[in-house]
Amino acid sequence: MNISRRNAASGLAASAVLTLAAAAPADAASADQLTRDADAALAKLYATQPKAKGLSSRAVAILVFPRIYKAGFIIGATTGDGALFQGGVPIAFYNTSSASYGLQAGVQAFSMAMFFMNNAALSYLSKSSGWAIGAGPSVVVIDEGMSKSMTTTSLTQDVYAVAFGQQGLMAGIGLEGSKITQIHPGS
Repeated sequence: MNISRRNAASGLAASAVLTLAAAAPADAASADQLTRDADAALAKLYATQPKAKGLSSRAVAILVFPRIYKAGFIIGATTGDGALFQGGVPIAFYNTSSASYGLQAGVQAFSMAMFFMNNAALSYLSKSSGWAIGAGPSVVVIDEGMSKSMTTTSLTQDVYAVAFGQQGLMAGIGLEGSKITQIHPGS
């Protein structure tokens, strides 16, 4: 049997999509449920990484993705819904999604909090029809080691992203290529 590269790539893409579909929840959360989940995720972040609380006191808004699902086998996909908080109140809801190609295999779930440090970065998010990370405001991904040495006087970037609560068997979390788009879940 002769398998062409196109057929092999199509099969791998289909398996990645099916894997992600199996890992992600069956239906979209309501706005109320998404808000509760984002609040709980943020509380977990503050409990496990206390410096994040200091970061939040300087941020003008925080976009929290309580659960992002990543799956792939050579071709991968990532998706998750989140709530944008300003002054502790949810003001909008967003989806993050991406596709990737490369040496990868597995399924992973994690949470992400993005701290918007100035109004220009927040304005870019709300005015864009979909923010592709890597274009627009600068984003710095903070890992657990960096968060331990971080001080509020060293904060000079537009957006700080903190990944936490990782579960699963897929190495590496990146934001490059992710697209964040506003959604309108039901209540």
